[in-house]
Amino acid sequence: MLNYRKDLDAMPSYDGVEKDYRIKVNANESTLGLPPLVEERVLNRLGCVSFNRYPNEEYYSLVEQIARNFSVAPEQVLLGSGSSEIIEKIFHAFGGAGHKIVYPQPSFSMYKIYAKAAEAEGVPFDLDEKFDLDVDAFIKTVRESGASLAVVCNPNNPTGNALTLAQVEEIAKSIDCAFLLDEAYVEFYGRSAFALVKTYPNLIVARTFSKAYGLAGARVGYMLAAADVTRMIGKTFMPYHLNTLSLAAADIVYQMRDEFVPRIQMAVAERQRLSERLKKLAGVEVFPSQTNFVLIRLERAAELTEYLESLEIGVRFFSPNAAGLKNCLRISVGTRMENDEVFAAVKNFVEGR
Repeated sequence: MLNYRKDLDAMPSYDGVEKDYRIKVNANESTLGLPPLVEERVLNRLGCVSFNRYPNEEYYSLVEQIARNFSVAPEQVLLGSGSSEIIEKIFHAFGGAGHKIVYPQPSFSMYKIYAKAAEAEGVPFDLDEKFDLDVDAFIKTVRESGASLAVVCNPNNPTGNALTLAQVEEIAKSIDCAFLLDEAYVEFYGRSAFALVKTYPNLIVARTFSKAYGLAGARVGYMLAAADVTRMIGKTFMPYHLNTLSLAAADIVYQMRDEFVPRIQMAVAERQRLSERLKKLAGVEVFPSQTNFVLIRLERAAELTEYLESLEIGVRFFSPNAAGLKNCLRISVGTRMENDEVFAAVKNFVEGR
């Protein structure tokens, strides 16, 4: 008889299996590959990789680049397999029996899973009916629960809205525990709170290459925090947890990140255009977004999802059990042509054509 770890069977899981959609706007990925010049240099760099060596040189080259850009010491930067691994390790570092982790809901669905995996008590904090975070009430919950970690995704996934920097700072200065700010979508918002790390030693900022920089398949992310914080969280990572190929690609992408600015601007413009068009459809509620996706709500969301799938268009439909997300769909921003086709399909469905 196999003797699994206690409660493993009760662990929630993340379903990453997807269909081969013709138009794939369900995972908040970049709809485009790397810019041609960036791709050329990445491929040239990969040709120089020493496959027989562990990825020390590539790791520290990227760390030093990021540190220079943010004017922090290299000791304040940690890399991970996407920001997802970084978040999971932070939960592990501040989790454990008797510890509580406070996070908003609805938000990134993995927070609940990471809390359970860390054997901590997850304390979900409900957003209001417009998906706004009541900062004062959140701070009160963190304090009164005696939490070891508070988490905020900014801008928030899957709702798309964002806190101001003043609101982020209010949280950072008002709580005594660690404060993780998940900035996976911040490039589309343009207002990062990374500078607050220098003022608030409890603040940890997590970023990713998966969204704005189109490296979802490479799985690279990073965090910024006080040196003593990165030292402790670094103890939770295994040696050589990132591979040389991903690090070398991310190193080139970060060097050439200005090449991505027009694509980020295009995504923002298309998000705004798609939102405005969807708002004109009867019965469709469109929520404000500062990301590369749009969240909508309509009564027949499940039927719309099936209709879109019949057209080989994949969107993210949230189950009726997802907190606060009943009848909601999340649509990632695609190319202009993809967005036009998605909108036309939604319009035809709503108008009963």
